[in-house]
Amino acid sequence: MVKRFLFAILFVIGTSMVFAQLPNGFVYAKDVIPDLDVELRYYTSNNFVGKPIDGYKSNRLILTRQTAVALKSVQEELQHINLCIKVYDGYRPQRAVNHFIRWAKQWKDTINKADFYPKVKKKDLFKSGYIASRSGHSRGSTVDLTIIDGNTGEPLDMGSPYDFFGRESWVNYSGITAKQKENRQLLQTVMLKHGFRNYSKEWWHFTLRHEPFPKTYFDFIVK
Repeated sequence: MVKRFLFAILFVIGTSMVFAQLPNGFVYAKDVIPDLDVELRYYTSNNFVGKPIDGYKSNRLILTRQTAVALKSVQEELQHINLCIKVYDGYRPQRAVNHFIRWAKQWKDTINKADFYPKVKKKDLFKSGYIASRSGHSRGSTVDLTIIDGNTGEPLDMGSPYDFFGRESWVNYSGITAKQKENRQLLQTVMLKHGFRNYSKEWWHFTLRHEPFPKTYFDFIVK
């Protein structure tokens, strides 16, 4: 009994130490938004690289506290019309960005080209701005997300997949249907209303205005 009791105490202490490793100002998003749908694509092989990315050890979304609070307001507004948000990425360790850089230099590794960058030559990913040495995600206040149906959990049709490299992903791309444009506009409107700014070449990408760490790129692991 004594050994079991000691083990339980050590387990609780150890668990608390793991949770305490987040830098000040960061939170696990689900602690703020318990019903949030999270699918960190870089924790899986369903991404443009085709394998899990360095630094992603768990499907646990981490954000700055201010970003999580703002995102909660987005979720609450959408729920009034039976919609929700689904997040594909938030805080991204610098080591993950470094993984992208190494991958981009391996020109023959194109396992997921057909799904994510069919019209872009891999050697042009740097020149075209799809891969860079720094990412706003590493500052903790940038999110990649979409809107899903509140009943089915199915994403609304945005006209291009998440992380698709091409003009089709530009916010104002004209070659999509009226309904796809409407869905994009809904996402843009609700995000901008609650304090985010968009990125014109990625309909899913938003950064909190007045982010708390505008010049700091973090590298702690997602776990």
